[in-house]
Amino acid sequence: MAPALLLLAAAALDPSVFEYDHNRPFDEKIVRVDERDGAEIHDVSFVGAASRRIAAYLVTPHRTGAKGPGILFVHWYEPESKDSNRTQFLEQAVELARSGATSLLIETMWSDPKWFPARNRNNDYANSIAQVKELRRALDFLVEQKTVDRTRVAYVGHDFGAMYGAVMAGVDRRPHAWALQAGTTSFSLWYLLGTKLEGAERQAVRDRLAPLDPVNYIGKAAPAPVQFQFGRSDKYVPEERAKAFFDAAKEPKTILWYDAGHGLNEQAIRDRQAWLHKVLRIK
Repeated sequence: MAPALLLLAAAALDPSVFEYDHNRPFDEKIVRVDERDGAEIHDVSFVGAASRRIAAYLVTPHRTGAKGPGILFVHWYEPESKDSNRTQFLEQAVELARSGATSLLIETMWSDPKWFPARNRNNDYANSIAQVKELRRALDFLVEQKTVDRTRVAYVGHDFGAMYGAVMAGVDRRPHAWALQAGTTSFSLWYLLGTKLEGAERQAVRDRLAPLDPVNYIGKAAPAPVQFQFGRSDKYVPEERAKAFFDAAKEPKTILWYDAGHGLNEQAIRDRQAWLHKVLRIK
């Protein structure tokens, strides 16, 4: 348990580090709109926090004037998987739209399958701060939708989506529920994968990224409920790390385990959908 406790020692960054111009026009552009099973899938883009455009799917109930919950979905990074992008949660968003929810599924810096090996490691810290800003900017876009009830907003993230979401939980109070899957306690655990750095160089990376570690922020999500989901055979997130992540959060919180790997399974999807229906009061 000692190694996990040490991860909590770093101080979180001042929230002002993650600020940006919230009033910048979105300049929304619609590529196409498809109808599916009582939902509308809008393929859109909008201007992000750093001026570059963010591609997204905005999934809304079909032809309704009523307001319902809003959910921001942030995908995982698994370059061998065809859903390592904004499509990951699309079917779940369509299902939720049939019950009145509006979802936003965004592209991230890891949407490119070649992102991890091609990136410059020296930029991991700055890019991480920038990514949190973009997630907040996406939330700006979501809550501005006419179909969204701002008092019922949730965040769902898998893998890097869970970790950056945990950081966001420490600086943004708008989400009323957080569903995090297969995240780990420290960014350096993943950003150092595949490197040959040793000794002082390796420790320097840990020290540099430590103020951004998810365990420093997730405790600030309260009083919003947090649902954690983990696979028992996850090669990237061993059980002790999963428990350390969970322990860093405050009540109300739940942790669910599955006989699955890093990608989890269909039961995890069903459990998460049911949880979202409950905490967002979806009929």
